[in-house]
Amino acid sequence: MSIEIKRACIVDVEEIVQAKADAFREELALYMRPSKFNTQQEIDFITNNYSYILKDNYQIIGGIVVADKENGHYHLGPIFIKLEYQNKGIGSFAMKFIENEFLNANKWTLETPYLSYRNHHFYEKHGFIKVGETEPDPGRNGFYLFLYEKICK
Repeated sequence: MSIEIKRACIVDVEEIVQAKADAFREELALYMRPSKFNTQQEIDFITNNYSYILKDNYQIIGGIVVADKENGHYHLGPIFIKLEYQNKGIGSFAMKFIENEFLNANKWTLETPYLSYRNHHFYEKHGFIKVGETEPDPGRNGFYLFLYEKICK
């Protein structure tokens, strides 16, 4: 397996949507939510953020979205990896890439669902600290997010 990370392009959108739906399939089932991933959302990510794809043998197996909040503050959007590629160190490889790509970062933030224990462990392993939670949404069966932060330098 030889993973490469490249900037995402509009021509990648359909394959990104498929990879993201696969990556989050178990979480969507856990929260009893249908897939909400669509091409327009991915086009917006590519157009308005730093959006990357992870490839193995020319196939998109995952992606990363980073939003610049200015003054060295970056928000880590979804990092996603297809289920068959998870637990193989690719997420850690992606985190190292991001840290090297954004050397001017002094603060990282992110959100992750409250029952996503593997995500909590992963982000904490990479230096993020839980700093809060969103309010449970009664319209979404009480769904809420954990808020994480990492201060650099």
